[in-house]
Amino acid sequence: MSEQGAGDRSGVACSASHGWGDALVTVLAGLVAMAVTASLGLWAAGASGLPDGAFPHVVAAVVVMAAGGTVDLAGDAGDLARTHADLSAWPLSVTLAGTLVIAAGFLRPLRHRAVAGTRELAGWAARVATLWALVLIGLSLLARRTFAVTVGGPTGTVIGDVLDASPRVGFRADVLLTLVLGLIWLAGVLVLALLVSRAAPLPARLVRFQEPVRPAAYAMVALLLAYVVLGLVVGLVAAATRGHPAETFAVILLGLPNLVWLSCTLGLGASWEGKADGPFALPVPQVLDSVLRTPDISTLDVTTLAEADARSWWLVVVAAALTLSAAFLMAIRSPARMPPRQHAVHMAVALVLTVLTICLTARISAHYGLSLLGIGDMDGGLGGEVILRPHLGSALALAALWGLVTGFLGSLLASRVLRRGEVPG
Repeated sequence: MSEQGAGDRSGVACSASHGWGDALVTVLAGLVAMAVTASLGLWAAGASGLPDGAFPHVVAAVVVMAAGGTVDLAGDAGDLARTHADLSAWPLSVTLAGTLVIAAGFLRPLRHRAVAGTRELAGWAARVATLWALVLIGLSLLARRTFAVTVGGPTGTVIGDVLDASPRVGFRADVLLTLVLGLIWLAGVLVLALLVSRAAPLPARLVRFQEPVRPAAYAMVALLLAYVVLGLVVGLVAAATRGHPAETFAVILLGLPNLVWLSCTLGLGASWEGKADGPFALPVPQVLDSVLRTPDISTLDVTTLAEADARSWWLVVVAAALTLSAAFLMAIRSPARMPPRQHAVHMAVALVLTVLTICLTARISAHYGLSLLGIGDMDGGLGGEVILRPHLGSALALAALWGLVTGFLGSLLASRVLRRGEVPG
């Protein structure tokens, strides 16, 4: 009876160790990390000068998009003129900041334990999800604003003076869709945190899956973060030596993973298609902007980039080195008894899932137009389009091939290192 009572008290203590207080700290820390990153990025981009006190609303909209939510754009310029806009993009720097902080907060109370019950983990995740849902609702209500757009040139004169119609553009978060997608994003973050952390406990029935899954998940997260660190170093050097530091910091704080993870897929041989036109300058390297600024849809791969800048071939070298390093890391964290062919399969599956995630989150679709009497974009007005989408099938096939090769080689390299499950001879 005493042992039963001790067990009950232990269970109560474990539950209390990650209750509502810890859940609130985790959610607020994640929100602060995302809001600060978005605010600094938008400030560096010059958004602090938006009219009608729109800056905090724009920050909320960026955080909503970073958490997987949706923000609809709308415009109006009177009865005879119309503005139209749409935007689909992930500010992945903000997403990454929230992911790291929320994952760390979720794992903190679970550390130093071997096994956790399914009910316990579900309860802890449910508390975090409940508070995150309230945050998403609040952000969605804040992420809505309409303000005037100054249009120059003859079109602006006609619309503003003759038709007495001042173009206005606005944005509005979809509360219900943001709530659903934001909770799905959070679930993905929590599951990934459990998969990556070797110290996090799993339910007893899932412990047998940790050997094939956790090393691969850890290696893929390390691969993605390595690209971010490398891109951050390059960005800081560019900011210090090439001028325009504010624009560079805006890219770093809003879309650095978008660029470096895109370069990862290009280095693996994947191709994308895209287009950029209109008066808007893209916050991307000049070589990428030059490839995309064509009259028609253009193909984006290492070959087309190298035609504009031969240094683009280094993307292949970096991809090979980092992917092989990830495979080696996966192998040394795996049991020593696992054969090389099994490492190759695990690496292929993991890399395919990683490339799929990049392709789904790094794509961009944006359009803004101003029309008069329903007839197209007028000369001298605002209008532009940015499209970037992957050739998904070939990208996944190449990822599988790279995974098989690097997984096998990484296992052979790890065979010379003392690994888990081995003892010195």
